[in-house]
Amino acid sequence: MDTSAPINLRYEDIALGAEFETAVHTVTEADIATFADVTRDHHPLHVDGAYARSRGFPAVIGHGLFGLSLMEGLKSELKLYEETSIASLGWDEVKFKGPIVAGDSLRVRFRFVEKRPTKNPERGIVVETLDLINQRDEVVTAARHISLILTRQADQGMPLAT
Repeated sequence: MDTSAPINLRYEDIALGAEFETAVHTVTEADIATFADVTRDHHPLHVDGAYARSRGFPAVIGHGLFGLSLMEGLKSELKLYEETSIASLGWDEVKFKGPIVAGDSLRVRFRFVEKRPTKNPERGIVVETLDLINQRDEVVTAARHISLILTRQADQGMPLAT
C-alpha cells in the first residue's frame, strides 16, 4: 500500500471487519534506550544487556508501553486518519503477551470491530483490535483502541490540507 498520501478515512468509510497490516520495524537497542530515557524508566532489563541475559532474555527488552506506543506509530504511518482523527479515546484490554527483544522485527495487524455515532453528527467513534507481531508470527502485544474521527458532514465545505 502506498502510504505517501493520506487516505483520510471518515466514520462512514469504516468497514467493520476490514483488516490492515503495517510495515515492519526492526527494534534496536537504541530504540529501547531512547524510550527508557524519555519515560525515565531505566530498569536494567531495558538498558543492560548482561542483566537481561541473566534473566533469560537474549538481549535488552522493550517496555510493554514501548510496544503499545510502537503499535500506534506503525499504524499511523498508514495515514488512515491523517487529517480526520480528532482524538484517541483510550486503549482497553492491553495484554503484554511476550517480550519485545532488541533485534525483533515487528508489525501491526489490526481490524475494525465496532463503530458508533456520537451526539455530534460531525464525529464518530471507531474501535480497532490490534496485535503487535514479531518475526516468528507471535503476538507480543494485543489491545483494543478507541478513536474519535470526523464524519463526512464535518468535511462539507472544508477541504483537507494537501
